[in-house]
Parts: sequence; C-alpha cells; structure tokens
Amino acid sequence: MFQYVTKSIIPIIVVIIITYGMIKGKKVYEWFVEGAKEGLKVCINIFPYLLAMIIAVNIFREAKLLNMLNELISPVSSFIGLPKEIVPLVLIKPLSGSGALGILTDILNTYGPDSYIGLIASVIMGTTETIFYTITVYFGAVQIKKIRHTLWAAILADLTAIIISIFLVSKLLM
Repeated sequence: MFQYVTKSIIPIIVVIIITYGMIKGKKVYEWFVEGAKEGLKVCINIFPYLLAMIIAVNIFREAKLLNMLNELISPVSSFIGLPKEIVPLVLIKPLSGSGALGILTDILNTYGPDSYIGLIASVIMGTTETIFYTITVYFGAVQIKKIRHTLWAAILADLTAIIISIFLVSKLLM
C-alpha cells in the first residue's frame, strides 16, 4: 500500500491542483501553457552558462589538471589534516556533483566507508556544495553577472565545512 502511495503522489497532487482550479473556475490549461513557456525561457537563459560549465569541467579532467593541483595543494591539505586521497573530492565538488560522486565512490571502494578517509570524504560530500554549478544555474536564470561576493562567501562556507568535517571525524574516532 505504501509503495503505491509513494509512486502515485505526484499524479495525485496534479489531479488535486487541476480539480481545485476547475472548481474555482480558473483557466488551468492556459496557466500550464504559460508556465511551460516561462520555464522554456529560463532554460534558454541558463543554457550558455551550463554549457560553459560543462566544457570547463571536461577540460579540467582531460588535461589532468587535477593531479597537478593535488600536488600543489598537498602542503596546505596536510597542514589542516586533510588526507591527500580526499583532495580530488574537495577540488571537484565545487564544479561537478556527479564528478564528486564518482570520486567519493572510488574513495569508499578503496578505503571503505568506515575508515578515517571514508568518513571524512562522506561528511565533506554531504556538507559542501557544487558552488559553480549552483551559481551558474541560479544567477544565470536571472541574468546576474556580478557574483564576486556570493562566490567568496560560498568558498568560505565550503572551506569551513571541510575543516569542521576533519575536526569532527577526528574527534569521533578518538
């Protein structure tokens, strides 16, 4: 019974909305079409930003810049206690959620989900954001081009989440 309800919840909501609109005498179909038009306009506005983001992530991966950046950042990561194995996750997560999920899967398969590295990677995955993707989508939708303060606030929030993740997992395992 529960599975039936969970699978049919969205159609039930749609039927309720349509029925409510018809009872109130509203033009439900015309509003739906208008909403679809506005949604398409948003997609068209966002597309160039998303395309640029996808191309940048692919160039980053294919040029093997991740390994170079990992070596460059290793002194800072060792200073804050971040294992070198997690640095690729930290570098990819702001750019690509699916890329970060792939790296997290590799980390968990290699070191295990209950290991120190696996726990830190899991907490970082759950507490950080795909900064550039989010800014691209939301700011691109409303055509905001000046993202300076938002970007720095988001990067600071991610750095805070990473440092707190390391601290909390270290305290958990003591």
